[in-house]
Amino acid sequence: MTLPPMPTTAGISSMRLAGGEIRTVLITGVSRGLGKALALEMAKRGHCVIGCARSQDKLNALQPELASVTNPPSENKHLLMNVDVSLNSSVEELARAVMEKKGVPDIIVNSAGTINRNNKLWEVPAEEFDSVIDTNIKGTANVLRHFIPLMLEKKQGVIINMSSSWGRSAAAQVAPYCTSKWAIEGLTRSVAKELPPGMAAVALNPGVIYTDMLQSCFGSSASLYQTPESWAPNAANMILNLTAADNGASLSV
Repeated sequence: MTLPPMPTTAGISSMRLAGGEIRTVLITGVSRGLGKALALEMAKRGHCVIGCARSQDKLNALQPELASVTNPPSENKHLLMNVDVSLNSSVEELARAVMEKKGVPDIIVNSAGTINRNNKLWEVPAEEFDSVIDTNIKGTANVLRHFIPLMLEKKQGVIINMSSSWGRSAAAQVAPYCTSKWAIEGLTRSVAKELPPGMAAVALNPGVIYTDMLQSCFGSSASLYQTPESWAPNAANMILNLTAADNGASLSV
């Protein structure tokens, strides 16, 4: 799929990369797994990364990694913040800081997520079920709540909500996670109908990737699947080529 790039933010519109304009990309859950790999890939391609996660230590470690791979080199191009997306007030603070320092993102990737330990639904502790729902569903909704109004002013922008093959099928032992990803599919399709022309919301199944979450449910066999680092280039290509024509789609990397 080769489609024209989305317009860039005003502050850096004059800067160009081979194959397209520089974008400002907001990625949640950026401290590990798919979020981290995608952030590093976007930085390598010269895009501005805004990342958030709950672990300050991991954010501190990621900052120099981003700087080292950034093309062209820059110490201050990216913005990382300690944010708990499950808390509306925390995401509200993120939106305020992003507007002050970077402006409206061109692309948002809701990548923050968690999974329950393998268990039958009636044996999953209530607080563990709540954690999955709060992060995977409410966390995504909180980001949409605070960033879509900013994008509406420009009537442009692409939002990617990370889904899963288990958002389109189901498996035993992971009912809370399946529930959350089915919700992401429905949430994305509904929000897509509310967006104006020029914007897009997409549910994206990343595929089966060797992450901590996959290891939680697959055990040692998780290592048989591709790493986030090998996944990220293809994912970045797809994400950067999404346009308003993809609004409401359920896609897979």
